[in-house]
Amino acid sequence: MSLTISIDAMGGDYGPAVTIPASLDCLKNNPNLKLILVGDEVVLKDHMSQALVDFAGRLSIHHASQCVGMDESPSKALKNKKDSSMRVAINLVKSGEADACVSAGNTGALMATARFVLKMIPGIDRPAIISTIPSIFGHTHVLDLGGNVDCTAEHLFQFAVMGSELVKAVENIDNPTVGLLNIGEEEVKGNEQVKAAAKLLENSSLNYIGYVEGDSLTAGNVKVDLIVADGFVGNVALKSIEGAAKMIGTVLKEAFNKNIFTRLSGLLIYPVIRSFKQRIDPRMYNGASFLGLNGLVIKSHGGADALAFKTAVQLAEIEVSKGVIRKIGEQVETILSKRESL
Repeated sequence: MSLTISIDAMGGDYGPAVTIPASLDCLKNNPNLKLILVGDEVVLKDHMSQALVDFAGRLSIHHASQCVGMDESPSKALKNKKDSSMRVAINLVKSGEADACVSAGNTGALMATARFVLKMIPGIDRPAIISTIPSIFGHTHVLDLGGNVDCTAEHLFQFAVMGSELVKAVENIDNPTVGLLNIGEEEVKGNEQVKAAAKLLENSSLNYIGYVEGDSLTAGNVKVDLIVADGFVGNVALKSIEGAAKMIGTVLKEAFNKNIFTRLSGLLIYPVIRSFKQRIDPRMYNGASFLGLNGLVIKSHGGADALAFKTAVQLAEIEVSKGVIRKIGEQVETILSKRESL
């Protein structure tokens, strides 16, 4: 099937220097893919004049005269940057010219703009950010990763419904396990919102397995396909994992560079270290989906390199081909119908 993705080519820390090579790589790998690169037409043409010929019919430029800064206020971006590469890329999803949008731009501005332009799926109150993190079982899907600091039990339940549908589609799992992140596995643990959310999940058709603790994100006793938390807890957990990974890398590097003997021992186990780095390489997990919107938007890390941004575009390809937005909408409608009949 043919699919079209709009790329915010100016977003992120590096803009076209990253988004263009990543986009061209994706076109080489998928003959059914079409890309619309949104941004300053002069700049983009200067970077890929030959590529427009090589990928004629599959690669195009859509001019946008503005760009949203990485530290710009979301409200100001929404009000004053109506012709930004970010806004125009999302508009293309709204108009149906693109099936999804990928941006490495300002997260707050991207969320605010996407919500304003695309609106919410009926029955969903707030969008949530979901992504994968490496674990001993391969990887785990986690949401919300920062979209909503304060959540009600109903919000957490909605996140679980949306996340479960995404995992079903993307991972080809019929009945993914769902865990609720908490400070303990006992029923008496947790705040009132978490306890109330647990009751909603227990009475749902989701494959809810109960509370899970922080170690389940990466190395719990059992595999959990989806872990649900509010945006405050989810974002702190994610940043803690990222920090731990950086610390391990730094400590290992320092240890092996201590003297000639440690350098030699490092050479002996280099294949093991390389395998370890590849398994936890954050570039291979780049790309977070904004679930709950009436359209598909993928957020790439702002500091992503070409490989990481390519991973985010490939995630968009998968979610479009699996019909994630449609399936979430259908599941939400089914749950609402069941509630009304009770």
